[in-house]
Amino acid sequence: MTGFFLPDRTLSAGWVAGIMLWFAVLPAMASEAIIVQSTTSTQNSGLYDYLLPLYQQQTANQVHVVAVGTGQAIKNAKNCDGDVLLVHSKADEEQFVASGFGVRRYDVMYNDFVILGPDEDPADIASASNIKQALARIAASQNRFISRGDDSGTHKAELRFWRGAEIAPAQQMGQYYLEAGQGMGATLNMAVQLGGYVISDRATWLAFGNRQNHNILFEGDRALYNQYGVTMVSPDKCPSTATEQARIFVDWLISEAGQAAINSYNVNGQQLFFANAK
Repeated sequence: MTGFFLPDRTLSAGWVAGIMLWFAVLPAMASEAIIVQSTTSTQNSGLYDYLLPLYQQQTANQVHVVAVGTGQAIKNAKNCDGDVLLVHSKADEEQFVASGFGVRRYDVMYNDFVILGPDEDPADIASASNIKQALARIAASQNRFISRGDDSGTHKAELRFWRGAEIAPAQQMGQYYLEAGQGMGATLNMAVQLGGYVISDRATWLAFGNRQNHNILFEGDRALYNQYGVTMVSPDKCPSTATEQARIFVDWLISEAGQAAINSYNVNGQQLFFANAK
């Protein structure tokens, strides 16, 4: 399979105008930190290191990111340990809103998942026609597969892919199927060390340094689409929420300025996330 459907984008005059508009209309405000419960993939990719200085420059507001798996991020937000939730498991995010913990969820950006493995590709997944066939070949060959095993958005997606292939890899736990129980970066390190296959979001892999002889071996199936969403934590459930500052951050992310900033982030000339707020 060849590359995913990720368009090339450049900053148009409209995007630039949007950035300038934020400089012009946002008032100077005293610095006030909000907490964003988010994912290790957005952190490991370097996205926040790029975005947050731009946001702080334009608003004078500070942001602290807690980077954990999506499942843990949602639990933290439900415990009122954050003002904004930015993760990538849409069904869980919608349930978060439906249960009253979130004000409203917005699509903010997307990328895709890929399967990584050693160059020799012992399970021959590079020639697979879809994700189901790729996973079936890994299972049939009993080659090591490293799962995050941490209830993260990536882990949830991986389990969904296995179910779609009608395979229950957990039955092989400790044999070819291993759980790292850690974030994306640590899981990638484990896969590289053990010569195993692993599913990762593309952004984290592109920013990852310890690749050794691992590369993307399977990509391009539309099932691998990876949507991120942003939601403000509800002050009704969490009265201590910094509502106004949280709203400013969410509004910035889905504005032309924020979307332009997301699109302009790249590593070695490759765009890592694609803004798609509506």
